[in-house]
Parts: sequence; C-alpha cells; structure tokens
Amino acid sequence: MTRRFSIKEIAFHAGLSPATVDRALHGRDHVRRLTRDRVAAALEELEQQHATSLVQGRRFTIDILIQSPDRFSSAVRAAFEAELPLARPVAFRARFHLAEVMEEREIIARLTAIARRGSHGIVLKVPATPAIEACLASLSSRGIPVVTYVTDIAQPLRLAYVGMENRRAGATAAYLMQRMQRQPGSRILITLSSQMFRGEDERRLGFLEQLARGDAPVPTLTVSEGLGVDRTTRRLVLDALQGHPDIGSVYSIGGGNRAILEAFAEAGRRMDVFIAHDLDRTNRQLLAEGRLTLVLHHDFRQDARRVSLHFLRFHRLVPPDVTVNPSDILIACPTDL
Repeated sequence: MTRRFSIKEIAFHAGLSPATVDRALHGRDHVRRLTRDRVAAALEELEQQHATSLVQGRRFTIDILIQSPDRFSSAVRAAFEAELPLARPVAFRARFHLAEVMEEREIIARLTAIARRGSHGIVLKVPATPAIEACLASLSSRGIPVVTYVTDIAQPLRLAYVGMENRRAGATAAYLMQRMQRQPGSRILITLSSQMFRGEDERRLGFLEQLARGDAPVPTLTVSEGLGVDRTTRRLVLDALQGHPDIGSVYSIGGGNRAILEAFAEAGRRMDVFIAHDLDRTNRQLLAEGRLTLVLHHDFRQDARRVSLHFLRFHRLVPPDVTVNPSDILIACPTDL
C-alpha cells in the first residue's frame, strides 16, 4: 500500500473511520473484505487524481500538415481551433502547415523540419508516395506519433487513422446513387483530386463494389489529378464530357464541385444526380442552392477530439483501453440547411 496519502485523507475519501483504514492498510484482523475493497478503491482513485494533477498545465504542441484546397483545410483548422482548447488534462497548441498544392519534396522538407524542431504529434493529410512514407519511417524512429486524417498511409508508419471508413463511404454513395438516378444506363463520372490519396481511392473502390452488386452493369469513368483545384478540375471534366456523351451523374470524391457544375453548363449538359463529400463553405452554398443532390460528411470537431485522444493515449495520459471509433458517415440534403 502506498503512503503518498495520509490515513485521514484515505478515510475521508473512502467514507470510513481512520482507525478502520489503519487496520485495513496494515492487514490487521477484524476487517471485512468489503471494507478492504473500499480502502483499495479509494487509494486507486486518489492515485489517479494525483497523476492528473501532475499533468495539469502541461502543454502539447502538435503539427497539422494538410494538402487540400483552402475550402477544406480552413474548415478543418476552424474545427481544431475550436476543439483543442477543450481537451484535458493537457493544453494543446497546434501549428498549421496548410497548402492547396505541395510538391513531394516540399512535404518531405516540412516533415523533416517538424522532426528537427520537435513535436508531440503530427496530424497528416498528404499523398502516400514511397518517398513520403520513407520520411515518415524516420519520424517513427524518433518517437513522434503520426495520426493520418481522411486519407491513410501504410499502417506501421502511423499511430492511428481518423476519419470515415472510406470504403463504406463510397459504398453508401453508390447505394444512394442507384436509387436516385432517373436516367437508367447513363454513365457516372467519378472525380478524384489525386490517385495518390489512399482515402479517395478507397472511396472509389467502395463505390464500384456497391455498383457491381446491382442487377445491371453501370458504366463509370474516373478522372483524377485535378487536386480539387477549380481550374484543373474544370478542364478534366470538360474533356470527359466531350468524350462521353452518356455521362449523366457525378460522384465527386476530390472536390472542385463548383468547377464541375461550370463544366456541365459550358458543355450544355444536364446532371441527374450529384453526390459530393464534406460540408465546407462551398458545398454548403451549393447544397442550399439545390445544385448538389446530397453531401456525405463527418463532424470535423468530433474528429479533432478523436485526434487528441489518440495523442493522449500515446503519451499515457488516458487509459490505454480508451476506445476511439471511426467518424460517423453523415448525409446532408438541401432541406437540412
């Protein structure tokens, strides 16, 4: 038994007399098993409270490195800035590294700089290229935990993944698409920002697998490498529309949805169903205008809480058996706004 606490403290916490606690602590006779258990439970609670008091006021600095259009990264930043101050028992401070487009060498340079400066954890949304994963292996050897966000990397290189189960999200989109299409046999255009984002490709695979379960084959066409940027996405979609007159619906995984609509308008084409991802400021507006059929999304603030729990568990500041579930797949329709 620990003597960190006085008998009087333990007795007060257990709701017992000091004499009874003294007999229980020293293994004397005439102490019931239930009483000994109450003393042991009181000691355990006091130890937990003491451990928490030691870390109160500690500061954790984490780095959030995201390659994505500003409409997404700014929404994520706002969610983390709102949620991290509420995390306990430590105080989190975030350093943001956000860019719409980053070359592979720039991502590696930023990761290397973060490792050199030191960090309590990295939140990462970048392409899963071999060179980037090699850089992350070096970070792992330095003991810096990495939590991937929305898109994943090789599992041994990261502590955890936070976000929707992407294959399930793609299958959900296909299920809804199959029941909403009014033009049987029309081709579905699938747009990715880049094939190097594993999360996007998982959504595409889940979408195709669900379509294949239908009674009749559904033609699709995938375009990628627009990086979610309006100018490049618009050009890719225009090329696809010119080459495939049967395109009637869109599953937008990689964003650039305003550009997709502009491409359809320029080509003089109608869209049957338009399913997109993430309730960023652009998609909220398009959804309110009725130009998107529905949006699959997840709560960014809940994701920020999940990230903080993973880092706290890594640093042994919460119990190791704390469960962190995948993000819920939410569906927003025009009537929800």
